[in-house]
Amino acid sequence: MNEMVFVYKERRQDAVPSSSSEASKTLDVEAEKLLESLSERSSAECYQQVVAEWNYESNITKTTKEKKLAASLKYAEWEKQRWEQVMAWKDRWNQLSDPFLKRKFVKMSILGTAALPTAELDKYNGIVTDMTTIYSTAKVCDFADLSLCHLTLEPDLKRVLRKSRDYNELQFYWERWRNVTGGKMRKMYKEFVDLSNKAAQLNDFKNMGDMWLEPYESPTFRQDLSDIWIQLKPLYQQLHAYVRRKLREIYSESKISLRGPIPAHLLGNMWAQSWSEVYSMMTPYEGKGSLDVTDEMKAQSYTPLRMFKLSEEFFTSLNQTKMPQEFWDHSIIEKPKDREIVCHASAWDFCNGVDFRIKQCTDITMSDLVTVHHEMGHIQYYLQYKHQPIVFRTGANPGFHEAVGDVLALSVATPKHLHKIGLLKEVHDDPQADINFLMSMALDKIVFLPFGYLMDLWRWDVFSGKTKEKDWNCAWWKLREDLQGIRPPSVRTEADFDPGSKFHIPANYPYVRYFVSFVIQFQFHKSLCLKAGQYDPNDPTKPLHKCDIYQSTEAGNALGDMLQLGSSKPWPEAMKALTGETKMDASAIREYFSPLEKWLQEDNQKHGEFIGWESDGVYCKNDQPTP
Repeated sequence: MNEMVFVYKERRQDAVPSSSSEASKTLDVEAEKLLESLSERSSAECYQQVVAEWNYESNITKTTKEKKLAASLKYAEWEKQRWEQVMAWKDRWNQLSDPFLKRKFVKMSILGTAALPTAELDKYNGIVTDMTTIYSTAKVCDFADLSLCHLTLEPDLKRVLRKSRDYNELQFYWERWRNVTGGKMRKMYKEFVDLSNKAAQLNDFKNMGDMWLEPYESPTFRQDLSDIWIQLKPLYQQLHAYVRRKLREIYSESKISLRGPIPAHLLGNMWAQSWSEVYSMMTPYEGKGSLDVTDEMKAQSYTPLRMFKLSEEFFTSLNQTKMPQEFWDHSIIEKPKDREIVCHASAWDFCNGVDFRIKQCTDITMSDLVTVHHEMGHIQYYLQYKHQPIVFRTGANPGFHEAVGDVLALSVATPKHLHKIGLLKEVHDDPQADINFLMSMALDKIVFLPFGYLMDLWRWDVFSGKTKEKDWNCAWWKLREDLQGIRPPSVRTEADFDPGSKFHIPANYPYVRYFVSFVIQFQFHKSLCLKAGQYDPNDPTKPLHKCDIYQSTEAGNALGDMLQLGSSKPWPEAMKALTGETKMDASAIREYFSPLEKWLQEDNQKHGEFIGWESDGVYCKNDQPTP
């Protein structure tokens, strides 16, 4: 590859441009040739690396783990070679006349963890793989029979959390899951943080947290997030107060205090990031129809394949792209019985513009139906921007990628749509039914916001050193209490490492993208609904929360135009192309839930419920030595 750079240098010396404009154009041509060759090689190298990653995650063995680590090192070596050739042009980027070329160079100038020396990169990859393996192979003993220790998170523990209302059983599984995941990886995480920060510094960032923020291309991004959370907090606090009262009615005041945080294990989700699984306990108006169509899906003999085909049909109804045959041939949409796999749902781009897959241990539930649409949204994004140079084959910012499938899910979850596809027998079109629907949505969408925000708040402070290792777990619970109003069911210590019980921590996936997604998806939804004629701010019969963009090619074409950009333009430009706005804003989500927010305010006031929460005990002690 060094020879190629030399040839280009020789060619430049031979050229005798007649003007600075011609010189710039000549430089553009040379730069384009270099980048095209790098892109072609990157695609081939990336494919090999992703194949090895897929083989490991779809069959966790010692052999596939070793091959994955070897492939990661090989790809990192190529990334470093590519980076060296890109950086050789650094002094000439500003001489290029084509801003598209300049953006390519800037995007490719960040090397990532491949900047680490080979031995340290090998150690870094090994730590992440080991932590992911701990998480993905973790098993918990049975509450009723401690001799049976075969329960996995998906589907076993998820099903228990969804169905059980036994306080002690839920606490048992909540604690045991943390013992077999985060509790086994804390020492690894210290070395992981050190190596991550060294990699970031080799890329001219202060720490890894700062490097994670680079794709958002905004010096005010952290403050922007804080401002958005302040905008959303009043709605969350009203919802929190209502849920706390409902739980207190079931579990008693001895378990749920009048003004305190909510115990984290009672909310139907291992991390209390979504409370939708306890909707049946929170239903504002009984007898107005259930919006959880899980039982109906099972009654109609739904299969994972049928769920994915249903999602594909939604996309094609919008004039979006069908899944290629390779997708159906190679995806894993059910948990295999003969091997261990990483069950966390994920969408995969194999870098060659042909091979796209999903890996998901799909359960027949409405929750997983929504997840299917989310993951299929990633695949649709891949398909829409596959024509872009590989450096631009990503979302306009990471939150865009997460938002696409969720935008469709906002339509899929409406009573109108569920009725249209035969999963809801009747639609109760009255204000009480509307409140029920909005409550079911809020227990997912609004509840998630503080969790989506605090995951990376915690990691940014860990990476920067603001949160010391001796305080890791207690700092985690301080954020959970301050932002979510959630507390652990038992006192935690610094011998624990509860952040590691969430997949994205050991697997090292930045998380604030989901917070961004949950905000901007409503901006996208509002714009698409206007285009589909399904929403009119001046028509009370067409509120935002009733919009279903299904079968609207006008909405689909507008969405497709944005998706095709990939990251070739700064994200505000991509957002403007769809919404006419250039900033993230929570006004659309507040408008969507405005009928529910008004209802919550009145209901909480009627019951004299305290809005907010006060500490009602010690939730974490850091007086034990760090393990």
